[in-house]
Amino acid sequence: MEQYIISVSSRARDLAPVMICLHDLLGRLPVTARSRDHPGVRIEDGKVIDEAYTGPILEEVLEENATKRVRPPGGPYKGIPVVVAPIRDSEGRAIGAIGIVDVTGIFDLAGFMEQNAGIRKQVCGEDPCPLPTESPAAKR
Repeated sequence: MEQYIISVSSRARDLAPVMICLHDLLGRLPVTARSRDHPGVRIEDGKVIDEAYTGPILEEVLEENATKRVRPPGGPYKGIPVVVAPIRDSEGRAIGAIGIVDVTGIFDLAGFMEQNAGIRKQVCGEDPCPLPTESPAAKR
C-alpha cells in the first residue's frame, strides 16, 4: 500500500497526488504546493511540470502563516492573481503551502467600477450621463 505524508519535510512526490486531485477538482486551474523544508510541485494542464517548485508567495505564506491574495512580482505567475494558503499542523504552525491561480481576482469589480465612475465623470461632468437621446458633448 502506498502512503503519502504531508509534513514539514514532504517532497514533491508526497504532494503530487493530492495536488493533482485538487487541480482536477478546480477545473484544471494551475496549482502549486511545497512543504516548509523542501520545494514542491507546479501542476498545469493535468501534468506535474516542475518537481522542485517554489515561488515567492508560497515562501511568504510559509513565513507569515497567513493566506495571501496577490499578484506575484515575479516567477511563472507574474502579475496573475493567485491565492496561497498555509497547510497547518495541529498546533497551527505552517508546515506547507498550497497556491492556485485566482480566477475571481482577474475580474476586479471594485477597480472596474472606480475606473468606470472616473470615465463617466470625465465624459459627463457632475451631472448624470446623458440620456440616449442626448449628446455627450452637450453635458460638457
